[in-house]
This record gives sequence, structure tokens and C-alpha cells, in this order.
Amino acid sequence: MPLKPLSHSAWFGPGLLVTAIVGGFALSNIANAQGRPQMRAHTATSAQALSLQAARSNAGRNVVQIATSGGTRTITSNGIPDHAVGAYPNRGNPNRIRAQSYNFSVTTSPRQGSARETRGSLIGVAVNGVPFDPGAAEFWQGNPRSGWQYEALGGAVTLGLDANYAHVQPTGAYHYHGLPVGLMQDLGWSSNAASPLIGWAADGFPIYALTAEVGGQVTKMTSSYRLRSGSRPGGDDPSGSYDGAFVQDFVYVSGAGSLDACNGAVVQTAQFPQGTYAYFLTDTFPVIPRCIVGQADASFSKRRG
Repeated sequence: MPLKPLSHSAWFGPGLLVTAIVGGFALSNIANAQGRPQMRAHTATSAQALSLQAARSNAGRNVVQIATSGGTRTITSNGIPDHAVGAYPNRGNPNRIRAQSYNFSVTTSPRQGSARETRGSLIGVAVNGVPFDPGAAEFWQGNPRSGWQYEALGGAVTLGLDANYAHVQPTGAYHYHGLPVGLMQDLGWSSNAASPLIGWAADGFPIYALTAEVGGQVTKMTSSYRLRSGSRPGGDDPSGSYDGAFVQDFVYVSGAGSLDACNGAVVQTAQFPQGTYAYFLTDTFPVIPRCIVGQADASFSKRRG
């Protein structure tokens, strides 16, 4: 089945109110999606359909090398994607894609612990050397301490995303906020097969997309996050229904899907036939994990633009 961009309807289903909540995991990533320009003061409160830039441009030559030595896996790249991208700059993003000098390292023997925030670290890197960085540095009234962070894929704030759910930092770094559609197509991803390896998380666990083999059957891996029921508090906080405009509109509901709070599960894969904990990209929030279960390597610390 051809891979298509997410429809807006994939994001916004019925809300489900529960008391279990993973809170604040996005607020630590204050300087991420757009680098470190002055905060823009937003007052939008409604999610909108995304208007994605068609991926028709060539960003340049992709350079990536993945090597394993001893107990360390090293991913060296220039951050230039190996698939078509949107036109940059554009009305929603004024930055041009420029080559980077990435040198990521992860352990080949990660240990699964409790969920933890990345706190200024990238979540991971794709096999083409492009980082996964889902959070947006966009906050209610431009205040990172407001407790309300705009969801990059919620559409309330225009970020100039392309059809790979990616855009560009002021540093020129192209990075993914959602499903890396072009990469998945290049890797031959299919809904009828277990996902190929998509990338490596900052703690060393692998990243796959959407599907896995479970009990001998190809299975769609599903998020356990749901929209909250009701309306936001208003007053000094945003008002309106919980519709996905903000990260805080979502709540983790244990067992609601097949994945845990970090969008992970223990599975058997082609790379790990004996089984491994793995993260999955999903077609509903959070799409890209917002937390990890191991220790992030320091090489994934975000650069200041």
C-alpha cells in the first residue's frame, strides 16, 4: 500500500478523560523546533488541518555512515535527507537547509528503565542521518512557563512543514516532527510487512514505524494517548475544547493502545530476532516518542541556533 501523508482526521477522535497522565514531558524542550529565536506570542486555541509543502526539491547529497565498534554504534552524517523535501524557505519557515556535522553515539546494549524526559536532547536519528525532534518551541502567549506547548502537528501554529512532516531550524538543520514519509518509501515500508529499521533512539534502542510482527502476524502498533474530554481551563490559560492544538490536550491511557507511554514495546524484529524493546512511530499522537526508557547519550544534546 502506498504511504500517504496523515489526514487531519487521524489526529482528532473522541476524548477520553483519565486520571493517569504523563505531564510536562514536552515543556523541557524549550529551544528545539525553531532553534532559539525570540519566542513568538501565540493566542490560537484551535487545531487546524495541516497544509504541507509538497516534497519536490532536492536538498543536496546525503552523507551518512553507521558503524559499530565494541559496545558503541556511531551515526555520522551531514543531516541532508536522501529523499525529496519541500521548498525552503517558505511562508511558514524562513530557513534554508544546510549541511550539518552530526556525530551521534549510542550503546549497543541499552537498558530499559522507567520513562524519562529527554531534557534538551534529541529523541533519536533516522538511518539517513536526519534527527527526530518532535517538540515545537512554540508556547501559549510566547511563555515557555505557561504549561501550554503547541503541538507541532496540531496546525494551530504554522511551521512550514513539508510532506515528510519536517522543517528547518535557523541553523539549517532539517529534522522530522512526524512520520518521515519519503524515508519510509525509500526503505520499502509496507502496511503488509513488519517495519524496516527506521532509526536509533538516543538511548540506543531501535526505532520502527507503524507495524511489527506480533505472534506471527503483521500488526499495527498503536498509541495509548487520547484527547482529554471537555475544555481547557481558560482565564490565564487557553480556552476551547481539547482538540490537539496543544501537547497538553493529550493524556496517556495505559492499555488504550499497544504501546507504552514512550511509544514502545518489546518485539522481535529482523535486527533483533531474540527480542528487544523498540520505539514505534505512530499515525496518531505522539507519532514520534516524547520520552525514552534508557539513558540518552550526550551526543544527542541539542545545538543552540
